[in-house]
Amino acid sequence: MRFDAYQTQGFRDEMFDDAGVVRPEARLLLDTIESLEEGQLLQCQRAAERLLLQMGITFNVYGDSAGAERIFPFDLIPRIVRAEEWAWIERGLKQRIHALNEFIDDIYHDQKILKDKIIPEEVIYSATFYRPQCAGINPPRRIWCHITGTDLVRHADGNIYVLEDNLRVPSGVSYVLENRDLMKRTFPQVFEGLRVRPVDDYPSNLLEMLESIAPPGTADKPTVVLLTPGMYNSAYFEHSFLAQQMGIQLVEGRDLAVQDDTVWMRTTKGLRRVDVIYRRIDDDFMDPTAFREDSLLGVPGLLDAYRAGKVALANAPGNGVADDKVVYAYVPDMIRYYLGEDAILYNVPTFLCWRDKDRQHVLENLDKLVVKAANEAGGYGMLVGPHSTAEERVDFAARIAANPRNYIAQPTLALSRVPTVIDDHFEGRHVDLRPYILYGRDIKVLPGGLTRVALRRGSLVVNSSQGGGSKDTWVLAAAAGEGN
Repeated sequence: MRFDAYQTQGFRDEMFDDAGVVRPEARLLLDTIESLEEGQLLQCQRAAERLLLQMGITFNVYGDSAGAERIFPFDLIPRIVRAEEWAWIERGLKQRIHALNEFIDDIYHDQKILKDKIIPEEVIYSATFYRPQCAGINPPRRIWCHITGTDLVRHADGNIYVLEDNLRVPSGVSYVLENRDLMKRTFPQVFEGLRVRPVDDYPSNLLEMLESIAPPGTADKPTVVLLTPGMYNSAYFEHSFLAQQMGIQLVEGRDLAVQDDTVWMRTTKGLRRVDVIYRRIDDDFMDPTAFREDSLLGVPGLLDAYRAGKVALANAPGNGVADDKVVYAYVPDMIRYYLGEDAILYNVPTFLCWRDKDRQHVLENLDKLVVKAANEAGGYGMLVGPHSTAEERVDFAARIAANPRNYIAQPTLALSRVPTVIDDHFEGRHVDLRPYILYGRDIKVLPGGLTRVALRRGSLVVNSSQGGGSKDTWVLAAAAGEGN
């Protein structure tokens, strides 16, 4: 397979410039691919897909009557990020997470940002994931957003924008690690020629972060567990993978008990105290005595133990208040308010439908905008105006009128593309990028992250549940061709 017939079609391409000339950092990759024997790349692609299935790297499909379990589609052509661009992205992400953490801590304590009218009170109190039960809680190190997945996109203007922040239970990092392993097997010579920054230290960095937030007085080696909703959760593979990589126990709610505000794990040798819980379960289900009474997944009394400082939870309950797409629009204001700085990474311009003027503009331009529900995920609750039908626009207009607080709208961005293997040739497909940020003693950003790709031609929706897949992301430590 060669790139002779590849067309950028007027879109910003991560591998080729506007004239169709390969970008310098991707030259070695292109030469390597075009030096392969006819059909060899396709063989590698098929082999990678078989290996993903054999290794159990799958996700469950909600709503599928057959309970389908599928591999997360993977494409061999990576996204390459230059060292200097990544340095800028990393600074912007650290700034953003710092400000978001200050915001969450403020919201559950003094609420200065509300009193100073930087953000309207009603925006916060009406947020789906605002948790009044968390008021006054002081998490270890006053950190609320320990693991964040921030979605970034590049527009036609060449700029990187933040599309959304995922602070509750961000998923997908296991695919980053497994994708990298597959790519090293497929293109070992390219890794030798390019200084691609490693990602395989993420599990050790994650464990270090979790241990760093153990409550005061904990033993030198805290007991850390990963709390999963169970094997039917769509991200169960990731839960078990990360627990295995960190060497910690994977537990369900029934494996834990709270006595005297202390969390204990049931083992074959009796009860063992738990110091830190990496929870992959939403607030609503984590403690039936504090949140949803009907939850069978959580641990009764867990919030009391957390409030008493006897156990650390990552991520902290209540941090979803900053996971709201309406609150997202105020992050640049948060950065100025708490840090006294301008945002390094820009938000996508956002219309808030609870504002009369914004709502009128949105309703008059539904065919041009992307409309999103404030708290939906997975590509659901969304209208992509230019690709919508008249019936869909009528439906969304009614939804907005019924609950304007629940909707935002943004311009339809021309997401950048990366060449992708389609049948027996290359075609451009739109991508985004989800870097993962850990916040413990300090803030660490995984170099790269999950490049998600919209595999359907012309689609802008990259979510796996909507037909999306993934690519490896190569962050270069230095300019291409400098050697190791």
